[in-house]
Amino acid sequence: FHNRTAATFVPTEAMAERLRGQGYQRVEVVARGVDTTLFSPAHRSTELRAAWGLGPNDLAVVSVGRVAPEKNLPLTLAAFEAIRRERPSARLVVVGDGPALANLAHRHPGHIYAGMRTGEDLARHYASADLFLFPSLTETYGNVTLEAMASGLGVVAFDCAAAAEVITPGVEGMTAAVGDETGFMDAALGLAMDDERRRNMGAAARS
Repeated sequence: FHNRTAATFVPTEAMAERLRGQGYQRVEVVARGVDTTLFSPAHRSTELRAAWGLGPNDLAVVSVGRVAPEKNLPLTLAAFEAIRRERPSARLVVVGDGPALANLAHRHPGHIYAGMRTGEDLARHYASADLFLFPSLTETYGNVTLEAMASGLGVVAFDCAAAAEVITPGVEGMTAAVGDETGFMDAALGLAMDDERRRNMGAAARS
C-alpha cells in the first residue's frame, strides 16, 4: 500500500530509517515546530505559581499530555517522589485529561490536577513551571517536548522521538536511554537539585 504512493511522511529521521529498513520506499521526514511566541518564558505567572502554593524559589514540576496508561505516568510519580524527598516544598502539576485521571487523582490527591488547557492558558502553565518530565515511550514525536523547551523549561525525557532529535544531553535537557528508569529518575533529581544548571538548560532549549 505505502509503496504505491508518491511518498510516506514521518516525523523523525529515526522512524524513517526504521521504515526504510522494513522495505518502505520514498519515506520523507516532515519537520515539526511550535509557536515560540505562544510558548515562551514571557508567560510565566507569579499568580499561577502562588495558586499552586509556590513561592519564587520553590520548584514546580510539570507533566503535560494525555493522562493515560501508555504515557508511563508511574515513572513521573516516582521521579517526583524522589525530588520531594530532597525538596519538600516542590509541587507536581499534571496538565491534561484522559482515562487514567480519576484514578490518579484518587490515589495521589496531593498533586495539582489542572485538567485540559489550551492556547495561552496552556502556555502559562508551561512557563510557570521549572522542570518538565516526559517519560513516554509510545510517541511518534511528542510536540509537548518542543512546547516545554520553547517555554524555557529543563526537560527530562527518554532518548527517542522528539527528544532524540532536538536535545543534546546536558545542553538543552537530559535524556535517559530508552527504558532506563533509574537513569531517568537520576536525571530528574539532578536537575531538580541544581537550579542554575536547570535554568541554563532551559535557556539553551529556548534558543
